[in-house]
Amino acid sequence: MTSTTALYASLTHWDGKNGLPRFENVRDEDFAGAFDAALVAHDAEIDAIAQAGEKPSFANTITALEIAGDELSRVSALFWNKAGAHTNPAIQALEREIAPKMSRHYSRISMNEALFRRIDSLWEQREALGLSGEELRVLERHWKGFVRSGAKLPKDSQERLAAINEELAGLGAKFGQNVLADEKSWKLVLSTEEELAGVPDFLRDAMKGAAREHGDDGAYAITLSRSIIEPFLTFSERRDLREQAFKAWVSRGANGGETDNRATVKRTLELRDEKAKLLGYANFAAYKLDNTMAKTPEAVNDLLTRVWTKAVERAGEEEAELAALMREEGNNHDVMPWDWRHYAEKLRAIKFNFSEAELKPYLQLDKIIEACFEVAHRLFGIRALEVTDVIAYHPDVRTFEIHDGNGKIVAVFLADFFARPSKRSGAWMSSFQSQHKLRLKNGREGELPIIYNVCNFAKPSQGKPALLSLDDARTLFHEFGHALHGMLSNVTYPSVSGTGVSRDFVELPSQLYEHWLTVPQILETYALHYETGEPMPKALLDKVLAAQTFNAGFNTVEYTSSALVDMAFHTRGVVEDPMAVQSDVLASLGMPKSMVMRHATPHFQHIFSGDGYSAGYYSYMWSEVLDADAFEAFEETGNPFNPDVARRLRDNVYSVGGSVDAEETYKAFRGKMPSPDAMMRKRGLV
Repeated sequence: MTSTTALYASLTHWDGKNGLPRFENVRDEDFAGAFDAALVAHDAEIDAIAQAGEKPSFANTITALEIAGDELSRVSALFWNKAGAHTNPAIQALEREIAPKMSRHYSRISMNEALFRRIDSLWEQREALGLSGEELRVLERHWKGFVRSGAKLPKDSQERLAAINEELAGLGAKFGQNVLADEKSWKLVLSTEEELAGVPDFLRDAMKGAAREHGDDGAYAITLSRSIIEPFLTFSERRDLREQAFKAWVSRGANGGETDNRATVKRTLELRDEKAKLLGYANFAAYKLDNTMAKTPEAVNDLLTRVWTKAVERAGEEEAELAALMREEGNNHDVMPWDWRHYAEKLRAIKFNFSEAELKPYLQLDKIIEACFEVAHRLFGIRALEVTDVIAYHPDVRTFEIHDGNGKIVAVFLADFFARPSKRSGAWMSSFQSQHKLRLKNGREGELPIIYNVCNFAKPSQGKPALLSLDDARTLFHEFGHALHGMLSNVTYPSVSGTGVSRDFVELPSQLYEHWLTVPQILETYALHYETGEPMPKALLDKVLAAQTFNAGFNTVEYTSSALVDMAFHTRGVVEDPMAVQSDVLASLGMPKSMVMRHATPHFQHIFSGDGYSAGYYSYMWSEVLDADAFEAFEETGNPFNPDVARRLRDNVYSVGGSVDAEETYKAFRGKMPSPDAMMRKRGLV
């Protein structure tokens, strides 16, 4: 440890329990200096690799790159966790500075001629190097990464590409911060029974907690947290308040002033198109898809359009049923987006004789966590043990050791479930540390995966249990599926560890895991009433299972319209008016006026808050084609926990990361690639 980095040891050298950081010693004011020191250290490591006197070898070039930048990785992991899950003005200001600085740093590495010559030399002679399959994948990833980052471009084009990447990094940080600012600043405070008409007790409890957090003790607050606003839109009898709340929700990022994202979107799309063309691609979608299972925009649009046709037809049938129900109540207005959830819930109660409010008392957060862990035990033989002697990055965060069948710790899992104003919306999985087996410069042999999930469930009042909706419970299973992908990883090289796979494969382990939530044995055991402890009655369980495809048209139209708009943005070249493109795409699709995109452009964080799912929002559906087929592998045996199928699943999906080609590894599990038919059946569209 150098004298400089020793100043920031709490950020770069983790010596807490099981190799965790000592979060209690992490100070916001240390991040800037720690980043600077870690960037200098990484530059020195890169220069040593590039200028090495020895002939390039896999060990002195690729393996060296794999283990370089350890201190930078650690500072970054802590910082980006804080920026997403528990931010503040100081962190946000630093984020706007750090994002472009990191982009400059990695651009310099990608355009280091001496370094690329070494990698290119290895790539050209790869067949003669005697590399393992994983090593070939790692070499390919580095070589393609450099080429896709401009290593083969002329110097002036490289400089322009670096400038584009730097500006895009700043725009992505700004976009996400603007959405969070709009979410934090809006609330609708209610205080009378008339205003609360139809709002069930569990939601009143969450709204009371939200009001208290915002300084309105004794009142009830609607916020733009999905765990509050969606149930309010579902249960509130006050159509005027539903409309007011809905319009605030869909207007995030489009309210004028400093937090308006529309100009940011326009500039982002301009730069992405320029970047793609610099690198020789027809458009940004072609660039992004080149290294995925889908391969081309045409393949993506073929799938989305096929699904859209069925979905919008089903949504039309659903809307007709809602309109009829509204007329029965004496309401002759058209079905509008702030009506849909409300009347769909009433229709579900009529059709299946149960409501979300009836179901929710059986879905205790703690029991659904237990269910998640039990499924992992039955499938993969692992157990979770909660540890209480660890101080995490927020008091709400819980820490678990993950043990294998022999009692050995194989991973650490942190769970951050509750919404708060300092946390961005949505749910995600990330890692503080990825699994690998390499010997690091400090002498450590490999690393234990340290994985975390972040959700935004409504926090209950003191002394009351957190109760989930069925969608919340699915979200918990989904994110834990991602976590398992990281925790069960068993590879040698960090760049292909865990979720280091193509974007349209990464959702397979998470979406597949959702299926086990509604396996009857799981619900019968863990869906227990929070007051009586009684299991969910079989009659209610049967209704829940029968209603799984209810409202399928609405759900699929919401999602698919967003994915099609994403593809349009990234295939049309320069976009003069993004909002006009959004309107044009929706009009050409025949988007019903009774519903909206799941993510309107000004708050579409998947594609504009960083590069992550840009030209990639389709990935959820592409992976859904795989996950529906994968679960059928269990169903075909009559046992949702069939040990032979579970072993193949672990060996070929959850443990191999990106060390094997996605299509190859899926075929090794299933024997074939699937058609969309199983997915369409799962959604109830055929």
